Amino acid sequence: MEQHQIVMRDLFNIAAYQEQLPWQSFRPGVDIYPLAQSAEHQPRLALLRYQPGATVPAHEHPGFEQILVLSGAQQDDQGHYTAGTLVINPPGSHHRVASPEGCIVLINWEKPVVLRQDSGL
Repeated sequence: MEQHQIVMRDLFNIAAYQEQLPWQSFRPGVDIYPLAQSAEHQPRLALLRYQPGATVPAHEHPGFEQILVLSGAQQDDQGHYTAGTLVINPPGSHHRVASPEGCIVLINWEKPVVLRQDSGL
C-alpha cells in the first residue's frame, strides 16, 4: 500500500474545522481519524474526538502512549489535562479515560492497548 504525506496545519484550532475530516466510529462516543497505521493495520497515530461525557474503560499500555490534547479537556486516573498538555504513559501503565466536556487529542500508540478484566466489558 502506497503511503502519502499528511500535512495538518493549525492543530490547536482543530475544533473550528473538525467537520471537514472523515472521522470513523472508534467506540461509543469516540471517533477516530487515523493518520498512520502499523503493519497489522492498527492505528498508531490518530486524532481521537471525544463527545461530551465519553469514556474509555480501563486499559493497559504494553508500549508507550503519547497524547497531546488539542482542544477541550481529557482526564484519567492521574489527572485532568487541558488543551496544550502532553501526556506520556509508559509501558505497563493503565488508566480509564473520560472527557466530561469533550475533546480532540492527537494520540500515538507504540502497541495496541489491552482492555483490563476490571473494565466492565
